Amino acid sequence: MKRTLTQLLALVCGALIASSTAHAQSKIAVVDLKKVFDGFWRTKQADVQLKERAADFEKARLGLIEDYKKANEDFKKLIESANDQAVSADERDKRKKEVEKKTNDLREQENGIRNFDNTSRQSLGEQQLRMRESVLRDIRGVVEEKSRAAGYQMVLDTAATSANQTPVVLFTTLLGTESDISDAVLKQLNANAPPEGAKADDKKEEKKDDKKK
Repeated sequence: MKRTLTQLLALVCGALIASSTAHAQSKIAVVDLKKVFDGFWRTKQADVQLKERAADFEKARLGLIEDYKKANEDFKKLIESANDQAVSADERDKRKKEVEKKTNDLREQENGIRNFDNTSRQSLGEQQLRMRESVLRDIRGVVEEKSRAAGYQMVLDTAATSANQTPVVLFTTLLGTESDISDAVLKQLNANAPPEGAKADDKKEEKKDDKKK
């Protein structure tokens, strides 16, 4: 009888532990990271800054192109003058040497434009990566803070896709419930958003810093 009671007690304890474990494992929250990322004021600010810098690069590139076009026109005129039979042979030789020098100058300008394009793309890519990582750090910080406060063991991103561009989370009943912390996270992130005027000032300051660098 005592042995039977001991076995029964062990079974009850095991069931309680299993139930407790299952309950703990079910403490899962979801977040739409794309919604939060796109709605965060810092993301929008970063996007504006990237577009402004890209416009600055494009303006500088157009200046280089205009200089190259003008140099190319001068080069064509120089070739014509080098073949002018109305001038002396010595003068034609002199002009041909100038043509050779101008040819090298044009090649240097072409290389300069290509290098500028490569440097611009790399610089924009690096800036975009830095801004993205910074924004994601802020988002993850708030997600972790809210998850710990609510006792969630795991948070799934419902907007995540696999390498095959298929949804990672195929089905969940947590959307629209208190376990969906997307709106709460976004609200907290945007709680300290600066006024529009302050944002504009920040962008001017960052632009000055970029020019100094």
